[in-house]
Amino acid sequence: MHPVSRPVHGFGRELRTTAVLAGPLVAGHVATGLIGLVDSLIAGRHGTGTLAAVSVGTALFWLPIMIPMGTLMALPPTVSQLDGAGRRGEVGAVFRQALWLAVALGALMFALLTLAVHLLGPMGIAEAIQPGAADFLRGIRWGVPALTLYYCMRYLSDGLHWTWPTMVFGFGGLLLLVPAGYALTFGAFGFAGRGAGGLGLASALMLWAQAIGFALYLWRSPRFAPLQLFARFDPPDARQIGALLRVGLPIGVTVAMEGGLFVGTALLIGRLGQLEAASHQIALNISSLCFMIPFGVAEATTVRVGHAHGGGLGRLGVRRAALAGLVLVLATQLASATVLLTGSSWLAGLYSSDAAVVSLGASLLLLAAVYQIPDGIQVISAGALRGLKDTRVPMLLAAISYWAVGLACGAWLGLGMGWGPRGMWMGLIAGLSVAAVLLGARFLWRSARLGPPRA
Repeated sequence: MHPVSRPVHGFGRELRTTAVLAGPLVAGHVATGLIGLVDSLIAGRHGTGTLAAVSVGTALFWLPIMIPMGTLMALPPTVSQLDGAGRRGEVGAVFRQALWLAVALGALMFALLTLAVHLLGPMGIAEAIQPGAADFLRGIRWGVPALTLYYCMRYLSDGLHWTWPTMVFGFGGLLLLVPAGYALTFGAFGFAGRGAGGLGLASALMLWAQAIGFALYLWRSPRFAPLQLFARFDPPDARQIGALLRVGLPIGVTVAMEGGLFVGTALLIGRLGQLEAASHQIALNISSLCFMIPFGVAEATTVRVGHAHGGGLGRLGVRRAALAGLVLVLATQLASATVLLTGSSWLAGLYSSDAAVVSLGASLLLLAAVYQIPDGIQVISAGALRGLKDTRVPMLLAAISYWAVGLACGAWLGLGMGWGPRGMWMGLIAGLSVAAVLLGARFLWRSARLGPPRA
């Protein structure tokens, strides 16, 4: 008598499940991208110098923040595998240890951003940009502890297939940032205008509002009541925190290296002057907004792959979950590339009235259209690998792709060959294309080692 295998549902159902799960995640990430858009629009209307300062300040903010953000990404696959294995009772204890990790990471990042204020000169940032960038960093650093706590709570909810709060709190933060950012940048509603520094303070205020709102939601929601998330106080557990770090820290380093490719590009362009830095910020902001869509689908794919793996669905179930994410991402990336190719000048014109800034920014957006497909493939491959808790080798592949190829190629073309920002963006195309090949191949190899569905 042959054992009855655990059923693996069809691809169409997997595609629908992933789309439903990814929808709020995409919307939440788009809200995050729109926050960057609001910052850039307000800064651009305040002046080219303010936009350049916010460009450099944002780059220096997100480079260290990507490490805790990625490290805490250990939570969705951990939670989804527990959920798939029918062990939801263990989720609360894992979450409380993740909170300790978030607190420690937030304190560390606050210290690093405080130090970054004093590194603008040694990094070679143009003198005209330094004061505004420093003011922006001094303001936004106060929101860093809130941001790490917010990601911890958000990833818990996402890992349990409940992604609507990500969307709701994402857009809620955006609604707060618009009036606060305007008031503190230009001076309104009784507040003095602080330029780039005011925009940083407004962003910090928004981050605390999001974190407090999410904590209240988890505390009061009947959906999470059975998990007893806040039922007791757990001291730090080195074993559990270590387990999260073993999975999460390589993710954090990988995310930081990918983001570091863009941040490093921004900092190198910041050495060229205000025109180049402002144009790069326009193109980076719009392309980052496009990236929020595949990034959200990739997070949903992490959850689905983790759930399939934890539920014993084997190679077929894991690959179907990954393929569903890939199909969705290819569709969204084709749409993004089309928009960038046809609307580059109009989009760049939303940010600035400076014709030179708009012209250079539009040319960079055409290059951004080229890397949409490889960017989608690499991010969905990385998400699928996280669902399998395969994070160390992808970290090494990311280092090769983003830095040894992408940043080095961009620096050579942009600075060495004198091609300026356009050369730097060609480096982005090269790095993301290599990442798509290497990470895609890694997932195919890793998933091939899985057996058939468990009985």
